[in-house]
Amino acid sequence: MSFKIPYGKQFISQEDINAVVETLQSDFLTQGPKIAEFEKAFAEYIGCNYAIAVSNGTAALHLCAMALDVKEGQKVITTPITFAASANCVRYCGGEVVFGDIDTETYLLDINSVKKLLEASPKGTYQGIIPVDFAGRAVNLEEYKKLADEYNLWIIEDACHAPGGYFIDSKNKKQHCGNGNFADLAIFSFHPVKHIASGEGGMITTNDEKLYKKLLTLRTHGITKEEKHYSNSIEFAGGKDSYPFWYMEMQELGYNYRLTDFQAALGISQLKRADEGLKKRREIAAKYQQAFSGKNYIKGQSGVVEGHAYHLYIIETDDRLGLYNYLRSKHIFAQIHYIPCHLMPYYKQFGWKEGDREKSENYYKHCLSLPMFPTLTNEEQDYVIKSVNEFFSK
Repeated sequence: MSFKIPYGKQFISQEDINAVVETLQSDFLTQGPKIAEFEKAFAEYIGCNYAIAVSNGTAALHLCAMALDVKEGQKVITTPITFAASANCVRYCGGEVVFGDIDTETYLLDINSVKKLLEASPKGTYQGIIPVDFAGRAVNLEEYKKLADEYNLWIIEDACHAPGGYFIDSKNKKQHCGNGNFADLAIFSFHPVKHIASGEGGMITTNDEKLYKKLLTLRTHGITKEEKHYSNSIEFAGGKDSYPFWYMEMQELGYNYRLTDFQAALGISQLKRADEGLKKRREIAAKYQQAFSGKNYIKGQSGVVEGHAYHLYIIETDDRLGLYNYLRSKHIFAQIHYIPCHLMPYYKQFGWKEGDREKSENYYKHCLSLPMFPTLTNEEQDYVIKSVNEFFSK
């Protein structure tokens, strides 16, 4: 039987198509009511006070760094095993990125490596931490919050891989991911391979009203239409007793990072079946876990973990290149997540070199992301598993 299986894939239902068409036929293609509807629905899903829809996950990260006032020379810690945007947002604002190392069991930013960085410098050296819920496994932000409070740091949770994922706090035994209880801000992505797809798109979540209002302005060129914040006079604006309806002010340098209404409509429709997709992802992960446990050619794998959202399912093996090429020959398009950020040529110019983050570099030499998406059939997954085992039996 012939297959062509990518590592990730969107699922667009007829309901999704109908929602988009309905919006395309409405009065608003952008800056309309679907944006607020999506934000409200997503905030309720995550369990936070505020959500701000933006054009993509990278824009979300950039706006968060701006809202937290990252400046030239300030230092922020993040993980090397992430998409480059998690680090780049700091550079967009002129800040300095310092990479910690990963925990070899979870693949997440190791809090002990962060502690070492903080303890090695005077307090005030670092301004923030950007932990990443890599592959869908939620970082224990309760632990990071204690550390952040000790060193007066902010936290941006990069939860692009983990809508619906969670960790459980030690005090109230509640589930947390992106809900603003431990991080100042959290961000999500709606790229097609993510849990919720809107073509492109992103979301920022928070419980901080001040940050929320600032983000709304930064998202739209730094422009406000709130009269109480106006600096120019009524007379200058062209009014007599009050500001005219048309008036607005650009008060700081922002960006056009808005989401369109038809993207929001797709996001709303996708969100309605997010839990269904999450359940399927966990079933796929359990099957991979069972298939590869105890195999001496599998050196590590994502495993089955409570609260894991399984954007990715990762295995580690000594012959990663051989397996990757063999799977491609079988029309199975596995992927590598990620090349360590600190060894990207851009970041090497700041002095980063091989050997600086040994755990992350060793992980990169062995990691492979297997197909993981809700419409992956049992037959297709069986074919993936069979192909992996066949390669190592040769």
